[in-house]
Amino acid sequence: MLSNRSIPRATVIPVLAYPDVNQAATWLCDAFGFSVRLRIGNHRIQLHAADGAVIVREFREGESKAPLGVGCSVTIRIEDADAHCERARAHGAQVTQAPTTYPFGERQYNVVDFAGHSWTFSQSVADVHPQDWGGIAEQL
Repeated sequence: MLSNRSIPRATVIPVLAYPDVNQAATWLCDAFGFSVRLRIGNHRIQLHAADGAVIVREFREGESKAPLGVGCSVTIRIEDADAHCERARAHGAQVTQAPTTYPFGERQYNVVDFAGHSWTFSQSVADVHPQDWGGIAEQL
């Protein structure tokens, strides 16, 4: 798998939504011993969790009063986003965002599984330093 400094190296990356990502990151670091890897504006923070990773993101519109679990997803790093998306679609997954290549060096798509769980699948397509697209790297 291609390495990219703009995404954690972990294969499975939980993404959790909070009303205040800075407060959430501070609490998670203090309580669980995580450390900040990368800040992305005021809306997303990547955290080191031992040899894994967790991403905290801000609530999206309509999520702040939603049931527990809404706003959470799992990101999985893969080799080929387009082929993976077609396979998921063929098995009945609801694609909510088609494969898209982003300036941070990832080609990603979003899908909802049969039970309503949200997933993001991410293919590294370039090794991009976070400062090249506006991220603030703290511990890469």
